[in-house]
Amino acid sequence: MGSRGQPEESRAAILQAAAREFAELGIAGARTDAIAREARVNKALLYYYYKDKETLYGAVLDDAFSGMKTKVFQVLDSDLPPREKIMAYVGAYFDFIASNHIYPKLMQREMMRAREGRSEHIDRLVKTYFQPIYRRVGELLHKGIAEGEFRQVDPAHFVPSMVAMIVFYFSSAPVMQRIVHFNPLAPQRIAERRAAVLDFISAALFRPRARVEMAVRKPAVRQSGVRK
Repeated sequence: MGSRGQPEESRAAILQAAAREFAELGIAGARTDAIAREARVNKALLYYYYKDKETLYGAVLDDAFSGMKTKVFQVLDSDLPPREKIMAYVGAYFDFIASNHIYPKLMQREMMRAREGRSEHIDRLVKTYFQPIYRRVGELLHKGIAEGEFRQVDPAHFVPSMVAMIVFYFSSAPVMQRIVHFNPLAPQRIAERRAAVLDFISAALFRPRARVEMAVRKPAVRQSGVRK
């Protein structure tokens, strides 16, 4: 790597190294020479692809969130019924985070920058990634409610609650390890967490099948006699 004759490989290596550096140290603490060294490219090549550290940071965010959007939209674009689709969405989102442990750190750091008014990227991220996903999941929730499958929930509260159940587990893993005395990121523990998340969300959202059947069943019309 490190040659302009291998642009895709070089870009991918730079983005991977930069994602780790930004997740651990933030954009202020990250160093481009460390990123270039980790990516096994020279620093001049890094600046050939990305004019400055802020541009590279934005590219890392786009790379992370575009991957997430692609993953969950494969489910949201499917023809599954509401119950199966919401569970498939949660599972896909969980699997993406489980395979990209640095994602929660990147998101937390960008949220902090946005809160302090120092983010150059948050508006683009919201418009390109967050709003489209939120809109589609909200539509799915409303559809499930209308069909009597879901409880009456407000997407403005339920959607971030689903996301938090997944993301917080991974971002809090170092602290949780000290509390529970095992590695939360071990494959078996991640599988257990995935099952627990799906169970919790289904319990919080799904109406019992018997109630659904009663809700959609039309009541029989009874003819009452009139005494004269």
